[in-house]
Amino acid sequence: MILLTGATGYVGGRLLRVLEERGERVRCLSRRPEFLAGRVGPRTEVVQGDVLRPETIPPALEGVETVYYLVHSMSSPRPFDEADREAARAFVEAARTTGVRKIVYLGGLGEGMLSSHLASRQEVGRILRASGVPTVEFRAAIVIGSGSASYEMIRSLVERLPVMVTPRWVRSRTQPIAIEDLLAYLVAALDYEPDGGELFEIGGADVVRYLDLMREYARQRGLTRLMIPVPVLSPRLSSLWLWLVTPVYAGVGRKLVDSLRNETIVRDRRALAVFDVRPRSASDAIERALANEERELAETRWSDEAFPERSYGGVRVGSRLVDSRSRDVPCPPAQAFAPIRRIGGENGWYKGSGLWAARGILDRLFGGPGLRRGRRDPHTLRPGDTVDFWRVEAYEPDRLLRLVAEMKMPGRAWLQFEVTEADSGGSTITQTAVFEPAGLLGLAYWYAIWPLHAYVFGGMLREIARTARRGSSAPRAA
Repeated sequence: MILLTGATGYVGGRLLRVLEERGERVRCLSRRPEFLAGRVGPRTEVVQGDVLRPETIPPALEGVETVYYLVHSMSSPRPFDEADREAARAFVEAARTTGVRKIVYLGGLGEGMLSSHLASRQEVGRILRASGVPTVEFRAAIVIGSGSASYEMIRSLVERLPVMVTPRWVRSRTQPIAIEDLLAYLVAALDYEPDGGELFEIGGADVVRYLDLMREYARQRGLTRLMIPVPVLSPRLSSLWLWLVTPVYAGVGRKLVDSLRNETIVRDRRALAVFDVRPRSASDAIERALANEERELAETRWSDEAFPERSYGGVRVGSRLVDSRSRDVPCPPAQAFAPIRRIGGENGWYKGSGLWAARGILDRLFGGPGLRRGRRDPHTLRPGDTVDFWRVEAYEPDRLLRLVAEMKMPGRAWLQFEVTEADSGGSTITQTAVFEPAGLLGLAYWYAIWPLHAYVFGGMLREIARTARRGSSAPRAA
């Protein structure tokens, strides 16, 4: 049995999928098990627990041979080094008493005068390796993959800013590792028997500067970007700058910038001799991350666990802004889905008819399709159909409709409806609006229309639910 901590995080979520594909028996420890609903396979067990509540740890470790310890307190309201230290000590005490045979830990590369975040991660590694439980500690630099904090930061800066004022830290050297290669090392540790506590430094094939990563991303995207260096830009100012133009939150951004100032380079190459992993280049890692960007959302995001709450403008998920809401209705899924199936065209959009008409006129003025295209059929849909200024991207009868916007706007947008069976015996209708802004203009557009957006989409869901309860698919005038 494997215990996986941090399964709702970026690396942990990806690792969970790999372990399940291998047929491993996995148990996930999570403060909020509901966040894992729908993500785990039938053989995976989810238990509630918190490494900062020592009494919840031993039950989770019963029957466990290997533990993946992927816990970091980057978003903790407490001093994160104190929280990390306390959690690690409580965990190793429980691991010793329950007979855990191996701990696998992911820490961070760096040497010299480390940032407080890197110093804390390395301190946790030392606590685990000194515990008496055989431990494999991997120390890695930044991770390149669709949805990782570092990749999303680089991506957003290059995509949104034709001219960049670059602080000193973009010239720090690093050895980035692709998410696929990092997962390969973590999985390989299952078959490795450490001699006490062992430390391995891992990285990709290249040593580069963050500036080089930005330029390589721009090259692969075919973008021309001017980068102007400045001699100083404090971590506080840098974090606020990152918050403004990237998905990185200011509090996390400051800790991230603090860490980026340190060189993170592999000095001990023993991992290449011990493990059969040959990491790819930074260019290949960016290419693979770009290939995954066209998915609806990355499989897991660095922000999944830390910032699930809604706020003005929705929730930032990677490079996108997401607004999701749900309603339960006392009817079967087919009846709940019927109003969704007939949306748009002559049937309308259930709420704010005048606003939809005005948006259609504005769209046509700017060269878009407006509302004139309507629908192919008022009763049925299929992928590729047009629905006014939307197009059907995905359709599953009585379950899912995803529309991608074709109206003119500074970014890309999706609108998704999903119907699932509710525990109460009825159905749950979930409506999700996703917007990927193009630069600062896109952000300004989204936040400016947010009050109208909340009125229209919130009212739309209420009317869809009301129509479903009445058992009719005809929209109600609004």
